[in-house]
Amino acid sequence: MALKDITLGQYFPGDTLLHRLDPRTKILLAVFYIVALFMARNALGYALLALSLIVAILISRVGFQAVFRGMKPVFFIVVFTAVLNLVYTPGAGEPLVAFWIVRIYWEGVRTAFFMVLRIMLLITCTFLLTYTTSPILLTDALETLLGPLKRLRIPVHELAMMMSIALRFIPTLIEETDKIMSAQKARGADFESGNLLQRAKALIPLLVPLFISAFRRADELAVAMECRCYHGGEGRTRMRQLRYVGRDYAALVLGLGLCIAVWALNRLGVF
Repeated sequence: MALKDITLGQYFPGDTLLHRLDPRTKILLAVFYIVALFMARNALGYALLALSLIVAILISRVGFQAVFRGMKPVFFIVVFTAVLNLVYTPGAGEPLVAFWIVRIYWEGVRTAFFMVLRIMLLITCTFLLTYTTSPILLTDALETLLGPLKRLRIPVHELAMMMSIALRFIPTLIEETDKIMSAQKARGADFESGNLLQRAKALIPLLVPLFISAFRRADELAVAMECRCYHGGEGRTRMRQLRYVGRDYAALVLGLGLCIAVWALNRLGVF
């Protein structure tokens, strides 16, 4: 897996309908989708959720290649989750496969399939949110949605800023890691051969300069924010004011309708 396959936090500029939606709308749509995803109990519900996500990807024009490339880093987690659900899910009747202490039942196959599908749809939904929304707009949207918590003296602006900065610097740190790895390989470092312990030891010359670079960037960012008289969210204004328009209300209605449709499909009780 190449570092360039990690696309979390990247933003793909565009002028599609999905890009033009209010960032608050997109966050709420992601929440509706996740709720519907955990409500789904049968194949019809998952098919509806997968179809809606495919339509969203087509509308965004991000491309399935970028989505599949972003899936590569979590491939091991998906496979590991599938194996655990396949082996450890009990079932009734005769097992499909019986080998030593391993017993695989039909219920385990069904659970593993739906769990893998749920994880992939969940990750794709999150990727699509960051692909079509800039970090600045995400910060403004999070701060607005969490605004009522200010009455409880929760530092909403600071929390939103920290999440946005962390998301924004993921591609930067990946690029920095790639540069350091290329420099270390030019000096004879080997990150790919040997057993797991040897590979872990080989990463030490990579981690030390990476941490130093990350701390240096954090210090430069703090100095830059202080030089611009940044003092938190009090009295700050935004260059772009967030406003709901007709398409945002229509999108929210569709998101709520998706949750209702999945709930209704659960009542059918098929596979």
